[in-house]
Amino acid sequence: MTAWPVVLRGVTETVVTTRGPNGRWNVAALGVHAPPRSGGAEEGNGREGPAGRASANTDANGASDGVESRASARTWGRTRTRGNFHREGEGYVQFTPDPVVFVRAACSVHEVDDPILPSADAWARVDVESLEAGVDGGTEWEEWAVTPVESRVVAERPFTANRGYYAVVEATVAASRLDVPGYETDALRERLDYFAGVCETCGGEREREAFALLDELTGWRE
Repeated sequence: MTAWPVVLRGVTETVVTTRGPNGRWNVAALGVHAPPRSGGAEEGNGREGPAGRASANTDANGASDGVESRASARTWGRTRTRGNFHREGEGYVQFTPDPVVFVRAACSVHEVDDPILPSADAWARVDVESLEAGVDGGTEWEEWAVTPVESRVVAERPFTANRGYYAVVEATVAASRLDVPGYETDALRERLDYFAGVCETCGGEREREAFALLDELTGWRE
């Protein structure tokens, strides 16, 4: 069994590429829920960065030491990712430290010619299987089993925690709910204002560029 190229814990925010009917690869954000371990622990242990290898759990061939590698993810709405999952049954889950790439994936229709993004520190080609579907607050959702069949670590870097980056990620979640029934627009705009302040104070140039792109794509300041 192929192991994930990084440690997964809780919900790991990723970028996924899926092949569309036009042959190009759609880029979207996807939250991946860590697979369970016996005893309730999540896959991987020890220190890890954005592309930290789960070395304590894998052998020389990349196989896990009895750890279930099947994670899960949920798509919301009739998105391109959902349609491509049904049609192709696979995709590439990628781990990128670039906040601009994440914003473009989360808040726009973005297609590329190659499935592996240049900004990916690590990636996994995954098989997907629909588990269940339903409706929540008027929005359709579908739960998927996500199983790695091939993976690679491209770049290993020391772990750094930048509040600006995480503010960008949280802001994309709030922005994606602006037009969704069941969420209050004023409250979401207040959250976005807060995250914008965090990004301005704690983020670097790339994080500020990402927030400017978020504003351009969603118009949340209007």
